[in-house]
Amino acid sequence: MKRTAWSRREFVRACGAFGAAAVAFDPRSLPRVEAAGQSVARMTPEEVAREEFYWREIQLAFKLDRELINLNNGFTCPMPRVALESVFRYMEMINMLPVHYQGMVAGNSETLRRRMANEFGCDAEEMALTRGASEALQIVQNGIDLEAGDEVVTTEQDYPRMLTTWDQRMRRDGIKVTRLQFPVPATQDHLYSMFEKAVTPKTKVFHFTHITNLTAQLFPVKRLARLARSKGIVTIVDGAHALGHFPFKLRDLECDAYGVSLHKWLLAPLGNGCLYVRRDMIPRFWPLQAAPEQQDGDIRKFESIGTHPWAIRAALGESLAFHQAIGAERKAARLRYLNMRWVEALKSNPRIKVLTETKEPAEAWGVMAVTIEGVDVRELAGWLRRNYRIVVVPLVGGAPPNSVFDYQALRVSPNVYTTLEEIDTFIEAMTVAAKEGVSDEPDPVPAYPADVTV
Repeated sequence: MKRTAWSRREFVRACGAFGAAAVAFDPRSLPRVEAAGQSVARMTPEEVAREEFYWREIQLAFKLDRELINLNNGFTCPMPRVALESVFRYMEMINMLPVHYQGMVAGNSETLRRRMANEFGCDAEEMALTRGASEALQIVQNGIDLEAGDEVVTTEQDYPRMLTTWDQRMRRDGIKVTRLQFPVPATQDHLYSMFEKAVTPKTKVFHFTHITNLTAQLFPVKRLARLARSKGIVTIVDGAHALGHFPFKLRDLECDAYGVSLHKWLLAPLGNGCLYVRRDMIPRFWPLQAAPEQQDGDIRKFESIGTHPWAIRAALGESLAFHQAIGAERKAARLRYLNMRWVEALKSNPRIKVLTETKEPAEAWGVMAVTIEGVDVRELAGWLRRNYRIVVVPLVGGAPPNSVFDYQALRVSPNVYTTLEEIDTFIEAMTVAAKEGVSDEPDPVPAYPADVTV
């Protein structure tokens, strides 16, 4: 018979040989998280998502400011303490004698490449380690050969930095950039159809997000990749908010290139990213910085940037191990459980509108967007920060100057260290805001950026 709730005594007993030791372990240690995992090994991800004793162990693995409620984890996430301490350890090692130890730490990259490829489903020779999604995507955006008149099809809701990159190529090379618009939320069929209808004989690139940074709109990546390949079109996918967020394998997407920020959902140190390029496509893209000709078909050419922050790169290994200790399926189920808790509580309020698809099967996990009718989201974000110490990001419009995207929402993104109490505080705050409105009194704390699309 399946369980959905455990007593604390049952939880410790279920750890078996790990049980007694687990409570003695320092909360920063990965073994404690692994031991907690033993206690829920027979439970489904959905059951684990509701097991608060288990998630308390995960919460203890982070050093956080609990005076604030962080619901903007779609920006940059805190790393677990085991990764934070790893950064310090590697920095100290390198600092003792850089010319000696830097090379030793740099040698970890090949191990990390293999581990990342194994975890996320590609060949190690298709995985480049970068400093973030912007760098990863700009490598392929600027690295693909395009001529005047060639067309790139993207959307108004793609990440602003990536749209700016295509705009620069438009000015520099005379290419055409077509930005498609779509409602939020949109169906998978609608998204596929709009790309299909946009194809012309001049279309050379599809560029779109796996899930958008605005409302976490999920795109049909595999279908679009197959459509593109049938017409000789290259697919570049922005996966900044997807990898480490919910389970999938890169090879199964069938796209040509995929860029990621690992300091988001993989909880890696700031300055870690990766770029997947399908092996036979590697020679098609020039690196961002020059690499020798003999590396034309080598994924490592995309890592040629000069001196790396090697300590930050090496500590990626601890964040990956932490992610693996939880498990991708459990993590995704917990994120969805946290978000659906407030969605279910607020959806009957006629003034509150959720702009993310929440139906089953799941199309959204840790990121959702919401508005209150008649309330400016910038004022709402300041009011939440001022009165409830809740940190959320208000998103307004599409940042590039020539964008026609008219958009306003709060993006809500909890993470594995978010507590039910924090979610319930958000529910209370939104209920009050919808009923009474928000005041326009001066904000006594530094204003949170009002129009940042991150």
